[in-house]
Amino acid sequence: MNVNTTPLIRIFMICIVISQLSACKSLEAGRFDFPNPIDTSSKEIQMQEKGEFYFRESGVSIDNTFDGARMNGAKMLDSVTLLVSITPENAPINPSPFYSFRVSADKEKEITLILDYLDAKHRYYPKVSDDGETWQRLPESDVQVAENEKTASLKLKLSPEKLWVSGQELMNSTYTKNWCEELATDSRVRFSSIGKSKLGRDLYLLDIYEGEKEKKETVVILGRQHPPEISGYIAMEAFVEEILGDSALSKAFVSKFRILVFPLMNPDGVDLGHWRHNAGGIDLNRDWSKFRQPETRQVADYMVAETTRSKNKVLLGLDFHSTHRDVYYTMDESMPSVINGFKDYWLDGIDDAFADYKPEDAPSGLTRPISKGWFYLQFGAESITYEIGDHTPRDFIRAKGSVSAKEMMKLLILRN
Repeated sequence: MNVNTTPLIRIFMICIVISQLSACKSLEAGRFDFPNPIDTSSKEIQMQEKGEFYFRESGVSIDNTFDGARMNGAKMLDSVTLLVSITPENAPINPSPFYSFRVSADKEKEITLILDYLDAKHRYYPKVSDDGETWQRLPESDVQVAENEKTASLKLKLSPEKLWVSGQELMNSTYTKNWCEELATDSRVRFSSIGKSKLGRDLYLLDIYEGEKEKKETVVILGRQHPPEISGYIAMEAFVEEILGDSALSKAFVSKFRILVFPLMNPDGVDLGHWRHNAGGIDLNRDWSKFRQPETRQVADYMVAETTRSKNKVLLGLDFHSTHRDVYYTMDESMPSVINGFKDYWLDGIDDAFADYKPEDAPSGLTRPISKGWFYLQFGAESITYEIGDHTPRDFIRAKGSVSAKEMMKLLILRN
């Protein structure tokens, strides 16, 4: 009996294609709807004019020619008063006016430098450095903030050597790359780029595990969605470094779990000195729904694809940020946790480690398209936004980051 097999072959091939498309789709990040959606379509940004500006009559120079700088204009009001304009990449925007520049003079002199934020209000206390690496806060007697907080006046002692002035310590993409490369000297750390930002900068990944990565339960860590949030970044560094420490706890944890670290989510914004947004003019921590920006889309898709292929169950997502105070944004009690009681035991452990510190827990449900909500919807994972105060002492930030990692490792190991 002669049978025309062509239609059957076509049907078979169509089924294979559909199956492959379904498999591919399952390797992409879920696009979820939140009660308070936010349009994250790209918007135009204003690039700052880069250069060194010399005022001959006063002998003063100021420049923004380095990665991470922010200065949008400067003029001498008189021989000892320099006005510097600080404006955002676009608007509307979270009022977090970041600034970073270098200033010098032909000979030693003292000047008053006025930071003019236009419609925004002062947030970041000024810090100075001789080399861009070691920073000190200006004495309070040398800083005066206007009553309306829209300007701040700094007393600076200048010399022919450039003085760095910045709202926060300068930690640009090169700094982060160097940190990652140093960690990657540990054989348990794989350092790579999983994609490119809107302007072509690398999206870094630290993939930490010992032995085989398959079927290991997994923790995901995010950093620098918002460029100036250095205090949260410092906490993330301390957290990751503790995981890779020499203690028996750290060694046991890395042998049992997998840790995916995306330390620099917004490299364009960091190197451009942005207040908040990426090069697409968008707050990346509002783009965890439709993934219209390349940074969130690539990182989220990578997480889903990699953990699916390796059969990793994501237990916990931590996103490190900065705000006006130390606070932990957790999931509220209506959201069942994959790690029963984790956040309460975790915060209690941090509390017990410090005599004069009480962790602030600020629970919330699924409202806005932020990473915390997406981790929960995508993986059913415990998810926490780890916020550090802008001006929290740096030694305490590192101590708390280290303790936070220890308490997490204890709880996850004991869970098994």
